[in-house]
Amino acid sequence: MAFYVYMLKSLSGRSLTYVGYTNNLKKRINSHNNSKGAKFTRGRKWKLIYKEKLNSKKEAISREYYIKHNRTLRNEIKKGYK
Repeated sequence: MAFYVYMLKSLSGRSLTYVGYTNNLKKRINSHNNSKGAKFTRGRKWKLIYKEKLNSKKEAISREYYIKHNRTLRNEIKKGYK
């Protein structure tokens, strides 16, 4: 089963980003946009700006952690999206 690490960017207000992982990307983004995702994402509309396909849940969790804690990488991804 494939897993995805993804980054979302808020469509309103400040330029917020959210990083997560899932095995069903379309369903997960819909959850975030319908206020049923992670608590941080509720009440905002989000756009997918980055996704990466991985082969295992363990790899996805590890990659998610790396992206979440590497501010330089997050800013590069966000800058490349414009």
